[in-house]
Amino acid sequence: MNGTDLVALAGSERGVLHHVEQLGPVDPAASVEFTVVLRRRAELPAELVTGTATITADELAARYGADPIDLELVVSSLENAGARVHEQHAGSRRVSASAPVAVAQRLFGVELSAVRDIDPVGGEPAAYRMRSGLLYVPAAWAGVVTAVLGLDDRPQVRPNFRLPDDAQAARATAYTPPQLAAIYDFPPATGAGQTVAILEFGGGFDQQDIDDYFAELRIPAPKITSVGIDGQKNSNSADDDVSGEVTLDIQVLGAAAPGAAQVVYFAPWSDRGFLDAIATAAHANPAPVAMSISWGLSEERWTTQAMKSIDAAFADAAALGVTVCVSSGDDGSRSRDDSPGPHQAFPASSPHVLAVGGTTLSARPDTHAVDSETVWGGAGADNATGGGVSSVFPVPDWQSAVGVPSRNGRPGRGVPDVAADADPATGYIVRWRGSDQSIGGTSASAPLWAALISRITETVQRPIGLAQPVFYQGVAAGKPAPGFRDITQGSNGAYRAGAGWDPCTGLGVPRGNDLLEIVRRHLTTRT
Repeated sequence: MNGTDLVALAGSERGVLHHVEQLGPVDPAASVEFTVVLRRRAELPAELVTGTATITADELAARYGADPIDLELVVSSLENAGARVHEQHAGSRRVSASAPVAVAQRLFGVELSAVRDIDPVGGEPAAYRMRSGLLYVPAAWAGVVTAVLGLDDRPQVRPNFRLPDDAQAARATAYTPPQLAAIYDFPPATGAGQTVAILEFGGGFDQQDIDDYFAELRIPAPKITSVGIDGQKNSNSADDDVSGEVTLDIQVLGAAAPGAAQVVYFAPWSDRGFLDAIATAAHANPAPVAMSISWGLSEERWTTQAMKSIDAAFADAAALGVTVCVSSGDDGSRSRDDSPGPHQAFPASSPHVLAVGGTTLSARPDTHAVDSETVWGGAGADNATGGGVSSVFPVPDWQSAVGVPSRNGRPGRGVPDVAADADPATGYIVRWRGSDQSIGGTSASAPLWAALISRITETVQRPIGLAQPVFYQGVAAGKPAPGFRDITQGSNGAYRAGAGWDPCTGLGVPRGNDLLEIVRRHLTTRT
C-alpha cells in the first residue's frame, strides 16, 4: 500500500469502527476534502501562551506560523499529485485541498471504506468514510507535515446538553441566564464591544425562537453572525436534535452577556471540521475575546495527530488573547466510553482551554441566595459532570500545586478547571421549538463562563487569553481558591468533590466580581 516514496505519519493511526454496516470501498472517482497541517517555523514561547501579553494574527503568522518554503513544498506536491489546493493559511499552518479518492489513497497510502451507522444524536442512518491503520505522506514531507485530517470523516464529537427527565418539574426549578449571572455575582457589564465565538458541529437555530426568547426576557437580541466551515452551514431550523445545542449556546451567552456580538461557526463534526473551525475562529478579525465549545468525546476516540493539532490551535488562540471555554462532558468520569476505567473528554483535557464542569444548584432567584450547590451527578450516573485526569496531556505548571490525582499511576492534566450550574433538573430556561423549557449539561455552563469572560474583558479593556495561570495562582491542594465558591459535596462516578480543586468541579463556581478584581490585579502587576 505504501510505496518507497512514502513515510509513516506519526500519530495518525486509526482504529476500525465496529458495529457499523460496511458498504464497500469508496468510489475512486468521488472527491474527498482534507486539511494538511504543517509544523511551526519557530516554537511558540510558553510565556506568550501563559502570560498577559498577546500578539496579532499577522504577528503570529510571521513568527510562529508555517514557513513559506514548507507551504510551497506541500502545495506543489499536492498539485503535482493531482489534488486541488483551495486555501493555504500560514498563521494556522493549514492547507485545505481536495482530490479524487483514487489520488488521495495513492498520495497517503490508505484505503477508504464507506460505512453506515446510526447518527449519534438524531438516531437516523448516516454514511461516513472510514480508514484504519497509519497514514503515509511523501518522504519530502517528513518533519514538515504533522497531520492530515478529513480523509476519515467519522463523527468525532458529541454535544454535551441534557434534557430533564421531568420537563414540567424542571421548568419550576430552572433559572434564566440573567438570574444565574446575578447568583454568581457577575460584574455589572454586558460584554459590550466584545466578540464571542461559538463553535457548532451540526444543526442550526430558528430565528423566531431567538427573537421570542429575548423579547420575553426584555433583553435586546444579540447580534448573531453565522459562518459556514468546510461546507457546513446553519440549518436555520430547530427540527433536528442538535439544534437544541445551538439554541442553548446562543441564548445562554446572549442573555448573560447581552452586549457581546456572537459569531457562530458551523462545521462538520469530523476531526478536520473541528480543527478548521477553531483555527478560523481564533484568527478572525475582529478577534474574539472568548470561544465557547460544548462538544467533545473521550481522548481514546481521537488520533494523536488530531489532538496535537487541535491543542496547538488552542495555544494559538491563547496567544491571540482568546479564552476558550470547553464543556467537560455530561457522562461523569467515563466520558461516553464503555471500556474499563475512567476516561477524560477531549478537547476539555487540552491544557490550553478553560474546562467547565457542572453542578446541581438550589438558589433563590429573587434574593440570589444559594441554599445548596453540589456536584451534578453521582456514582454510575450517565448524566453527570465530566471530570478526571488526562491520559494524554501532562500536568501543566499552573496546576501542579492543587493536588491532581494520578490516573493508573501516571500524572496528567486535571479536568475541569471551573464549574457552574448544569444539572438539567436545575437547568437553564431557553426557548426551543416554540416553547420555554429547561435544558442542562455542561453545554450550558461553558457559554455561561464565556459570558463572564466577556464581561470581565469589557471592564478591564484587555483580553485575558489563557485564564488558568490567573485563576490558579497561589492555590494550594485542599484550599479554596480566591474568586470561587468551593463545591465540596458530590461525585461524578470515579471521583468525589472535596476542599479545594477536585476532578468534579475544579476550583469551584465563580464569584464574578471577585474574579474581576483578581484579573485586574494580575494585569496591573504584569504590565
